[in-house]
Amino acid sequence: MAIAEPRIPRTDPEPLPEALPTIRIEHTSGWLKLGLGDLWEHRELLYFLVWRDVKVRYKQTILGAAWAILQPLMTTLAFTMIFALVGGMESDGSPYPIFTFVAMLPWIYFSGALGRVTGSVVSNAQLVSKVYFPRLIIPLSGVVSGLVDFAFSFVVLIAMMVYYRILPTWAIVMLPLFLILASATALAIGLWLAALNTRYRDVGYIIPFVIQFWMYASPVVYPVSKIPVKWRLLYSLNPMVGVIEGFRWALLGNTHPNFAVMAVSSIILLILLFGGIVYFKRMERTFADLV
Repeated sequence: MAIAEPRIPRTDPEPLPEALPTIRIEHTSGWLKLGLGDLWEHRELLYFLVWRDVKVRYKQTILGAAWAILQPLMTTLAFTMIFALVGGMESDGSPYPIFTFVAMLPWIYFSGALGRVTGSVVSNAQLVSKVYFPRLIIPLSGVVSGLVDFAFSFVVLIAMMVYYRILPTWAIVMLPLFLILASATALAIGLWLAALNTRYRDVGYIIPFVIQFWMYASPVVYPVSKIPVKWRLLYSLNPMVGVIEGFRWALLGNTHPNFAVMAVSSIILLILLFGGIVYFKRMERTFADLV
């Protein structure tokens, strides 16, 4: 008697999986192909890096965000005692403490952002060498995270303006523009230094001395009117001159700003920023090998 073979149920063949998208990462050719559109696509990464920077900065600190207030406040006190009380420095008709404090706000923000941007690529070596993303996000996060400290310091400035009974004029609407210029200055210089720092680590050690010298080459403790007229064009090549002058004009409003100085500083800033972005993009292909 023949035994019937068990029937194997028919099954339709499984559908082939859809082809996964292929992402090809290659260096773009040409000086003007900067890939800035990728920054918007990776904006969530920028938010994460900024938040991480702020948390690390205040982690395990006793005073926390109070350091953002104490630094400009104590520096202003020291400058007032040395330059105003002892040296008799003029302040264009404003009380010297608030005259200096208004300049310290953009300067401390700029100097802190410049230091973070310079060391940003090296300090994120593991991220740079393992994951692809627009490298420009790393220095950009160092600039944006400093705005948190600036906001805390600005509260103290408001209190000082109330104490000295200084009312801002319509020019205060220009203050965000000068804050953007301060951010762009830190980013412009920092991009050059960040790229160089990956190859020459001496750059990180030089930055504190450069910032200290740069502060006295900027109108932080003295007004621009102290600079001889024949040297003001050369003096305005410093981008922070226009930023500080703009802050004093927008907040104190008792001095007419030197628009020629501010215009020259802005032009120099745009040149440095464009050149810094181009140089950083051209050097980023070597970052993973150098850090």
